[in-house]
Amino acid sequence: MASLRDRILQGQWPVGGRIPTEPQLVSALGVGRNTVREAVRALVHAGVLECRQGSGTYVVSTDELAPVVARRIDEDRIDEVVEVRRAFEVEAARLAALRRTAEDLAALDAALADREAAWHGGRVAEFVEADAALHTAVVTAAHNGMLAELYASVGAALRRTIARTTGEELTPDRHVDHHRLVEAIRAGDPVRAAREAGAYLEPPPGG
Repeated sequence: MASLRDRILQGQWPVGGRIPTEPQLVSALGVGRNTVREAVRALVHAGVLECRQGSGTYVVSTDELAPVVARRIDEDRIDEVVEVRRAFEVEAARLAALRRTAEDLAALDAALADREAAWHGGRVAEFVEADAALHTAVVTAAHNGMLAELYASVGAALRRTIARTTGEELTPDRHVDHHRLVEAIRAGDPVRAAREAGAYLEPPPGG
């Protein structure tokens, strides 16, 4: 299963695309038919693949954790998601302040500018995506591969919490300033960066 999963993670078969047929996988992976069948079944169960009758098997996710998190959202556990976000984002901000590169800072500035432009333009959906992109840029700047992978698994949950706290209209009372977070990372101040990251996820939660 590892070889099949690795090829999906590497983008050989992108999300939304159909994977090769069973005989083709047997040939490509150099394993038996039963091994391929069990691997596909396991990835279907994990929510990575989906079998469509008469059409084939498709990639629906590159992350086995994402479907689990999605089910949690459906169970209306948004408050738990916010707590998980806080655990990830506070540590990510602390590490980012210690490890950020010039490229990371440029990405943070661009993401922050997009976020502010969407807010001032009153574009709710665009703001949610821009806010999520900024938080993801902070995690990327932490340069911890495992943290980045875990954070990616809560991508849908991240957007759901941002959308909930943002509401249907961008009103001044809902705006959360992230300039101080970016500046703390730029200054290389891990304590201040962690504090800023934690502040906007304290009850009541913010995006």
